[in-house]
Amino acid sequence: MVSTPDASDVSRVGRKAGRGARDVAHSMPVRIAARGGIGANGVLHLLIGWLAMQIALGSGGQADQSGALGAIAADPLGRMVLWVLVVGFAAVVLWRAVSAVWGFGYLGDRNRRLTKRLISAGLAVVYAALAVLAATTALSGRTSSGGGGQATAGLLGLPGGQVITALVGLGVLVGGGVMIWNGWQKNFLEDQDLSGAGRRKQRLNVRTGQIGFIAKGIAIGVLGILLGVAALTVDPQRANGVDSALKALREQPYGVFLLIAVGLGIACYGIFCFLDARYHRVT
Repeated sequence: MVSTPDASDVSRVGRKAGRGARDVAHSMPVRIAARGGIGANGVLHLLIGWLAMQIALGSGGQADQSGALGAIAADPLGRMVLWVLVVGFAAVVLWRAVSAVWGFGYLGDRNRRLTKRLISAGLAVVYAALAVLAATTALSGRTSSGGGGQATAGLLGLPGGQVITALVGLGVLVGGGVMIWNGWQKNFLEDQDLSGAGRRKQRLNVRTGQIGFIAKGIAIGVLGILLGVAALTVDPQRANGVDSALKALREQPYGVFLLIAVGLGIACYGIFCFLDARYHRVT
């Protein structure tokens, strides 16, 4: 007669598996790779900032993660670099996923800890998407354009698609506002350990973090507005990702100067990522 495991056995196995995942995520190789993934995000944002400034000056191009990865793929050693990015992004996914369950023990406030865990879960999804995009680009040697428009078209095609798209746009707009607020209030500092950093590095970390968070929040907020416009006009191409948001900024009065400022701000976020890769609490 075959015996079936009772609830205590299942619970024991679950706890053991959980401890195993946590140990792997907190292991030195994954922690090093996760820091590399944060730094890789910095490389992408430097490229996005540069592409944004190229658009501001009248050149073509796609100023988003796809455009940045495509620029890397165009280099003779680009595919090898992309696979290195894939490994780093995958390590960040593992670390963020585990942090979403057990992380941020250094925060005393329970609600704050829960908020950070939810954000960490969202970042795990973001880095997973970056890993897939980098791997796809490495395999094909190029990125496909119009991904944001295709995603928006998919939302609009659902029952009640206009309402869903408008709500997603509202969520993105709020997310951009939160990012601006976090930059203004320097909230990113609570996830860093700067005890080993000199005064110059600490000042550089604060300034690039503030400017970068605010600039990126502006771009994300514009994307949220464009999603709302796409919902009203039933035109998915109006919200073709961050690239559309940056190009929409260029069409505004003094848009060239505004887009150059946002591009420089996004580049500052890239520099901040390099510092964050060193000082973030990867525990």
